[in-house]
Amino acid sequence: MKTGMAIRIERPQELGTDRLANAVAAFEKCGGACVVADFGTTINFDAVSAEGELLGAAIAPGVDISLEALHQRTAKLPKVELSEPEAAIGRDTFAAVRSGVVYGFAGCVDGIVSRIRDELGDEATAIATGGLAAAITPFCEEIDEVDDFLTLTGLRLIWDRNQG
Repeated sequence: MKTGMAIRIERPQELGTDRLANAVAAFEKCGGACVVADFGTTINFDAVSAEGELLGAAIAPGVDISLEALHQRTAKLPKVELSEPEAAIGRDTFAAVRSGVVYGFAGCVDGIVSRIRDELGDEATAIATGGLAAAITPFCEEIDEVDDFLTLTGLRLIWDRNQG
């Protein structure tokens, strides 16, 4: 399995350590091209080549930020807790917001992962991680697996590689 990583982005100093750790762990796990979708404050989609190069990313607003913006920036939309929608067509405001957010983010994730896979030119594995991955990924078609410990695994791998 390949273990080397290279960063090929214009400003590596802007790269968050969580994103680097995710890329290292995902490449170690897949042994080839992969996409990491990290569901945190934002949703980061990091692209790793078949050679282990972290090529860059797409960054989208996070689920919590979007829910909060709907509540704060509209006159009548209530604060809605994220949970599985009962149907695509919400029969009340809470159900409508829940459906729009869950299915909307699932569509966003599928669209971005699909486009990154097209650009990588390889059969890239898509791994999701982060606090809200479990709420959205069951409705995604492009995510291959969810790994709640991807960042921690990456930090351990980086630490191991820097010993001695």
